Amino acid sequence: MNFDQFLIRQLLEEDLAAYFQLVEENRDRLEDFFTGTVSRTKTLDDTKEFLSEIVRRASEKTYFPYIIVDQTNQKIAGFVDLKNIDWNIPKAELGLYIDKAYAHRGIASKAFGLFCDFCFKEYKFQKLFLRTHHSNEFARKVAEKCGFEIEGTIRKDYKTTAGEIVDLIYYGRVNV
Repeated sequence: MNFDQFLIRQLLEEDLAAYFQLVEENRDRLEDFFTGTVSRTKTLDDTKEFLSEIVRRASEKTYFPYIIVDQTNQKIAGFVDLKNIDWNIPKAELGLYIDKAYAHRGIASKAFGLFCDFCFKEYKFQKLFLRTHHSNEFARKVAEKCGFEIEGTIRKDYKTTAGEIVDLIYYGRVNV
């Protein structure tokens, strides 16, 4: 998938160094709501093991990690994934984060919208959803720009890195 100077493609094990750099440079921004990623990527060796696991899960169709690559410099500008996949419905949860150097430039909204369209067409999902904390204005704006609607608040639904259990807003978008 391409837009502007960016390419969205599946994350590969060969992306190890660039992916580790993305997480490392954004660790403080990711800490509260990407706890799995942050806790599993503390060192390059940890990240190698983590990447190997998620690439394997992609081959099993239980998880799909994608990266947003700036084609002008080959830097990873962001990450988007499909998780909590239910092939019975079929539906999946989406996650997204953007490198701080690329934030607030409209890249996330364009990438996310394109990725959602791809997921409906390629994977034949009937529903996509995301969960976010009420304080994450960035995620809320991206979701709403991309046609997601608030379906409700799930109380005590997520444990942050600090151990706090928080409520999350549930957004959904159906394939029409």
